[in-house]
Amino acid sequence: MASKRAVTIRELAQAAGVSIGTVSRALKGQPGLSEPTRAQVLSVAKTMGYDTGKLRTGKPRRMLFLYCRHVGSLATNDFYSVVLHGAETACREAGVPLSLLSLAAGEDVAAQVRRHDADALLGASYFDPELMEAIRHCGLPLVLVDHFYPGVRSINDDNLTGGWLATKHLLEGGAQRVAAIFGPPSHYSVSLRAKGFRRAIFEAGRLFDPEYEQTLDPSIDYREAGRLAMRRLLALPERPDAVFAYNDSTALHAIEMCRELGLRVPEDIRFVGYDDIAAASHSKPTLSTVRVDIEALGYVAAHALIEGEVAPDEASLPVELVIRESSRAMAPAPKARVERKAVPKASAKAGAKTASKAVAGRKKAR
Repeated sequence: MASKRAVTIRELAQAAGVSIGTVSRALKGQPGLSEPTRAQVLSVAKTMGYDTGKLRTGKPRRMLFLYCRHVGSLATNDFYSVVLHGAETACREAGVPLSLLSLAAGEDVAAQVRRHDADALLGASYFDPELMEAIRHCGLPLVLVDHFYPGVRSINDDNLTGGWLATKHLLEGGAQRVAAIFGPPSHYSVSLRAKGFRRAIFEAGRLFDPEYEQTLDPSIDYREAGRLAMRRLLALPERPDAVFAYNDSTALHAIEMCRELGLRVPEDIRFVGYDDIAAASHSKPTLSTVRVDIEALGYVAAHALIEGEVAPDEASLPVELVIRESSRAMAPAPKARVERKAVPKASAKAGAKTASKAVAGRKKAR
């Protein structure tokens, strides 16, 4: 007889020869099943030692926050650490314990999930298809954040609109050569931000030049990857005069490289990032960005699990363009002649004479 915690709903469904949905309805006592089918499922569950408490109709007993280790330490990630905080807030309000598990490809996901005794999963970050299937195989309610996978509920921000807003702002500010730096195109959010970037270029009637789009090299350090992408853009025959970076951290690394090469931001080149992490408003210059309510992503996802709203669907939270110093169009350079000083109150004739003398004096000085 198998251990109670070793059996997943998927394994139970396979043993009973029915679908996962049928198992769920049978264990919850929901209508829509024949009595023989219900009795069969309950009998198999008892034989295999399945923990029927996992499918009770109330809120989860324990939620597990899943994070993909390949994106780096959660402690130093300015995005997913805030997602976790939002999820923890929702769980605390509902009285549901929340634990954390970082995953990597090739690990025994089911065994690790069982150790946490979770009955609901919140996955944040990108999980490759192999890892996603391992997570789904656990047979627990699942909601994703900043990711999309067929058949799974997901909570995302409006990435397409965000990429479009950022690029449109740079174009309307007078940029002639707008470039972009993106992360891996396999990531759902990155692909949509890139689509928004290209759409804005198209709508502005500009020709899209692939040379002005760089992808971070995943084989090197993240900071160095951003700096290298910027260096490549600056090495083009006509360097860009504006850059949209797919997240704020990449934008800040790119600005760092520009400074080292003697370029001024925004005088020589303008930037817009994405996410509005805390560092964006404290950088020098402050970083224009697409603001995402990052904490709300985690909160909404956890709340959906608590309320049992796990049917396959995608919720999209709105975004907002925040304009700061890094993308503001600079005032036109002053003309060769110096501005006239204010004319003292006097007769029109005296005023004209005073102004004339002032200009003549400046001409002599030059």
